[in-house]
Amino acid sequence: MDRTLIKYALTNIPAGQAVTVAGWIRTTRHSKGGFSFLTINDGSCMASIQAVADGKLANYADELVHLSAGSSVVVTGALAESPAKGQTVEIQASEVRVLGASDAATYPIQPKRHSFEYLRTQAHLRPRTNTFGAVARVRSALSFAVHEFFQQRGFLYVHTPIITTSDCEGAGELFRVTAMDLADLPRDPAGNVDGEQDFFGRPTFLTVSGQLEGETYACALGNIYTFGPTFRAENSNTPRHLAEFWMVEPEMAFCDLAGDADLAEEFLKFLFRVVLERCGDDMKFFNDRIDKTVIETLEHVTDSPFERITYTEAIDILAAADRSWDYPPRWGADLQTEHERFLAEETFAKPVVITDYPAQIKPFYMRLSDDGKTAAAMDVIVPRIGEIIGGAQREERLDVLEAQMKAQNMAPDDYWWYLDLRRYGTVPHAGFGLGFERTVQFITGMVNIRDVIAYPRTPRSADF
Repeated sequence: MDRTLIKYALTNIPAGQAVTVAGWIRTTRHSKGGFSFLTINDGSCMASIQAVADGKLANYADELVHLSAGSSVVVTGALAESPAKGQTVEIQASEVRVLGASDAATYPIQPKRHSFEYLRTQAHLRPRTNTFGAVARVRSALSFAVHEFFQQRGFLYVHTPIITTSDCEGAGELFRVTAMDLADLPRDPAGNVDGEQDFFGRPTFLTVSGQLEGETYACALGNIYTFGPTFRAENSNTPRHLAEFWMVEPEMAFCDLAGDADLAEEFLKFLFRVVLERCGDDMKFFNDRIDKTVIETLEHVTDSPFERITYTEAIDILAAADRSWDYPPRWGADLQTEHERFLAEETFAKPVVITDYPAQIKPFYMRLSDDGKTAAAMDVIVPRIGEIIGGAQREERLDVLEAQMKAQNMAPDDYWWYLDLRRYGTVPHAGFGLGFERTVQFITGMVNIRDVIAYPRTPRSADF
């Protein structure tokens, strides 16, 4: 089908030229004078285009007067200057072909405002609404920008495994992967499930991060990045957590914590500039309908140097604040969302890079500082969301890494391949992980993370 996307019909084609557009009807209005006004959207942009169908069209009485929201059509006709408010051109239809009718009585996306909670129950149809169409376009632009950023800087894109045997985060919140019959599990003489009879001959899980595998490629090829799905079997029902989400994880050889933080700041600013430059109509929608500060916030972030403080300085600021905390800040405890938001929103009013966390609350692979108490770790926190990036310089010293593993009750032999990177040509290296959905949340102002991914996976929810 030779069709014109509606975004081009509205902006790039002069009145008087014939076009063919295809899409789904948002609204219809059938006049008594023998005309129908069809508002059509094809997802290419926020705007819809109006088609005027004359009652003289061959299928007018049999089909067109019965069209309703959700129907799919192909419209051919000449563009004409529109007298209607809010649009420059409309289509004077010479042909309207109905591809798929929609039942007006049962169509779940009626031409009215629906709650986001309701639309989550209609995840297969919610992209047809303005909000979720805009989310999808912003998400697509961001995905392209991720690759653009790293490819421009000579990074190699590496596909790390989704099925893995390692727990990168050490939290034990893993989804088990098995091919065994759960109704008839094989057992060893002691009565335990015999994992050796499973598909891979050992316990395997859905990945929580591609970092460890990414490090192996960085320690051979220099700078690499991964961008793929990750999983957490965390029983958390908050607006900030998903069981399946996407992560962007660069790893850089010959890099320390300061260089890691520099790249993280440069990366975020690049993403925000891309959205402001390429998604103007969608961002205006979010600014008008969702959060009236999103554009101003993105502009402020791209124009401001990120604040950089140590974890100890952060604790001192929080402890001195005249604030009643749900979780009182203390040295040695992880920062909570309320602490992160206070620092990013009220103390500095911009993103903050917090470094040098207590080693005891960080994973084994983060480089132990000379003081023996802190690790070369960093978090980037932003207003409204809190942590958006977590990263670190990796421990490149074999003896220290082995000691860290044993201190966290890990078996170094299980990670022999990871330790080999330190045995054979070890180098300083660093990296970070960016939660892609939290980034989309921050950019769009959407309150719930379930509304920035196509099909959210949360505890007791995998309906589609």
